[in-house]
Amino acid sequence: MKIMFMTLRDRVERFTDFNALPKDWEYVWAGYEKNIEKLLEMGGDADAILADAIAPVPGDLIEAMPNLKIIHSEGVGYEGVDLAAADRKHVYVCNNRGANKRAVAEQTVMLMLMVLRRAALGHQKVLEGQQIEAKAGWSMEGIPELGSMHVGIIGMGDIGIETAKLLHAFGCKVSYNKRYPLSPGLEEEYHVSYLSAENILKNCDIVSLHIPSNKDTFEYMDEEKFSMMKEGAILINTARGEVVKNEALLSALRSGRLAAAGLDTLAPEPVKSDNPVVTAMKEDAGLAAKITLSPHIGGLTLQTFEKIYSTIWGNFAKVCAGETPVNVVNKP
Repeated sequence: MKIMFMTLRDRVERFTDFNALPKDWEYVWAGYEKNIEKLLEMGGDADAILADAIAPVPGDLIEAMPNLKIIHSEGVGYEGVDLAAADRKHVYVCNNRGANKRAVAEQTVMLMLMVLRRAALGHQKVLEGQQIEAKAGWSMEGIPELGSMHVGIIGMGDIGIETAKLLHAFGCKVSYNKRYPLSPGLEEEYHVSYLSAENILKNCDIVSLHIPSNKDTFEYMDEEKFSMMKEGAILINTARGEVVKNEALLSALRSGRLAAAGLDTLAPEPVKSDNPVVTAMKEDAGLAAKITLSPHIGGLTLQTFEKIYSTIWGNFAKVCAGETPVNVVNKP
């Protein structure tokens, strides 16, 4: 088997014991190369592709690789892979569903706490010698505890469920929305109640997004959705940046409709210094105080990558042996 890596080499090597893999396997390190001709020169005869979760794997590349049998996302996302082309070529597309659920749930709760406690701004105030001023002002305003919040989870998959479990420990009231509601037994087990997406937006103090990025969810949080939100609510996004419309987010924050936002991800990625949200924060200190950012690291824990690479190498071995891999997301 020949494998082309379209991701960070250092990360693959960090979590892989190559001595434990078959000696006749070959490896091509393409990094984040996007030029199809160059990719084909490097690994056009590869049997497998391992791609960063946000890396594009276009149909033209898939069609031009005669030996390709499997494309594996390094993470949960696979929106960059042309599934239709993979189906036509009978190529498996696999992901690492569930591997990062605990890690992203922890990041989600961390952002909620950071927003409520104004952690980023408080850090800056202490550095500027304004500890007493910040303490005095915030004590008069009052800092809400996470347990006092009604949290709405939009997208109740593995990560949403894990987030609900953590929030229950804080004493939160948790509602959720998904295409097909959970059974009454599971709702009781996870201490959650179903609400329509509209009612989550209207009634919840914190709205947390856990939906995939696809054509149906692109800019899901737009002007209309933000206008539905409870006055002074908080938005948390640890899903994909593309599910939030940047201009609508900034407008909602500026108007006060939205009190704050905690964002592990922004669109487009990689986030550059001229991103509209970043630019707006640089130009408006008041707006910047309402936004807490992290660099899309929700799922990047040691434990997550150990699970991920165990699945990846197991799936490559299955395909090499003519077996069906796990976590197939297409219909090859």
